[in-house]
Amino acid sequence: GSDMSGRRLGLGPSPEELKTPAVLAELNENLAEVKGRLQLPPEIERALRDGAWAVFNLSGGKDSSAALFATMLALDAIGHPRSRRIAVHADLGRAEWDSTPDMVEALAVRAEIPLHVRRRRGGDLIDRWEQRFANGKARYENLEIYNLIGPWSSASLRFCTSEQKAQVLGPFLAREFAGETIVQIIGIRRDESAARSKAPEWKPDDRFARPGNANGTAMMVWHPIVHWATDQVFALHDALGIPLHEAYTCYGSTRLSCRYCVLQSLADAKASASAPTNREALLQLVDLEARSTFSFQPARWLADTAPHLLPTTLRADIERAKRDAAERRALEAAMPADLRFCKGWPPRLPTLDEATRIAATRASILARHRLENRFSDARAVRSRFEQLMLAKSA
Repeated sequence: GSDMSGRRLGLGPSPEELKTPAVLAELNENLAEVKGRLQLPPEIERALRDGAWAVFNLSGGKDSSAALFATMLALDAIGHPRSRRIAVHADLGRAEWDSTPDMVEALAVRAEIPLHVRRRRGGDLIDRWEQRFANGKARYENLEIYNLIGPWSSASLRFCTSEQKAQVLGPFLAREFAGETIVQIIGIRRDESAARSKAPEWKPDDRFARPGNANGTAMMVWHPIVHWATDQVFALHDALGIPLHEAYTCYGSTRLSCRYCVLQSLADAKASASAPTNREALLQLVDLEARSTFSFQPARWLADTAPHLLPTTLRADIERAKRDAAERRALEAAMPADLRFCKGWPPRLPTLDEATRIAATRASILARHRLENRFSDARAVRSRFEQLMLAKSA
């Protein structure tokens, strides 16, 4: 079968069928075009010819699978041994579509390479968001921060990617292949976003293996399809019969990410919410919006994605949270701007009048979140700032 765009759905030819003369002849013209589109940078080709490990980062999305199978062809062409290729996947737990682990495994099986799945020991991404808000409340209660901090990652604070993926997979690879050169192959493209428009074709990666380290381990990151357009990615899937995730084929999402992503479009969030297996996560995240009074995205509440799926009590909690969020923003906006959190905070001691406003603002926010008001008047606030400034200078 096919979807409205004409893309073939399902699994396509099996690995065994791809080896038959008839299918190979049918695909030969398309494969030649793919090979022509994917050029190895000289530094990457040199490393791979010298026996570097090729490590494919699989997310289950269309770009990571396109990078996998296009690069497999390029590596075969230069004689890189398949025994030195593996796939890795960072499992995000409850934040991930239920079908993603099976999808990733199917792709690795199809490519005939081993798959290593790793997960952050401190919990999944939903745990991390909960932990961030709990930590933020504790710091706010102790007047270690000036404004209350919300739970969510963001475009400028992508700890969801750094902690859940890079910090999980990088150390694992450095340990597993100590003394080797490791080329991590990641399927990102410049036309995905403004942030990725400047992505390099490849770069050295010294986050987990410093240059000149005792083991001799070297790591590189290669983005083989960084210059491809979306239609070229889908064309490769058609050419090779590569399966696509249900997020695309069943629910109409334009990209695969977490079930709900802080960078997700409204259309993709609605597509995700339409999947029955994603509804429990939706309720968990909307509940955290309600408790924290912070919207999932800066300009949009996740609760507004599919309000008809929310229980009546949760809808009421969200309406109250929106009012409290507006009050919190107004209160914090009236506080001295030059005292807001910055590196080396606090920058100075507030005046008695400023400390009075800080104490009054904090009282309302602390009460909303049932936190103890340890610095309830101007003198207590100034005394706390003095303690912090002494600790900083020490």
